[in-house]
Amino acid sequence: MLTITKEFHFSASHVLDRLPSWHPCARMHGHNYVVVLELSAPRDALTEAGFVRDYRELDAFKKWMDDTLDHRHLNEAMGGVSPSAENLAVWIFDLWSERLPELTAVRISETPKTWATYRPAARGGEDAP
Repeated sequence: MLTITKEFHFSASHVLDRLPSWHPCARMHGHNYVVVLELSAPRDALTEAGFVRDYRELDAFKKWMDDTLDHRHLNEAMGGVSPSAENLAVWIFDLWSERLPELTAVRISETPKTWATYRPAARGGEDAP
């Protein structure tokens, strides 16, 4: 199996309103997010050029991210889903996995020291318990 990744950046605000009111993340705040898409394919499924997928084909994701998430309030952009890093990773995966069938994981960073990764157990199957 061969794997490629590409990193993207956006800035946005959110409120984690399901936390206790004393928690600092229950107040509106923002992050400079890092999103990493991971795409994988078996060696015998590479393109004629030898790619899992041409990185330039990820330009559509960058445009979507800039239009949908950059300098937005994630509580609104995500349609009521609690905008934790974990939920953001799942949300992006679910939105993009049909357009990018090689997508195997989405990683989200809110700070240089924190990451959340969503990697389904198997494509087309249920997540592991």
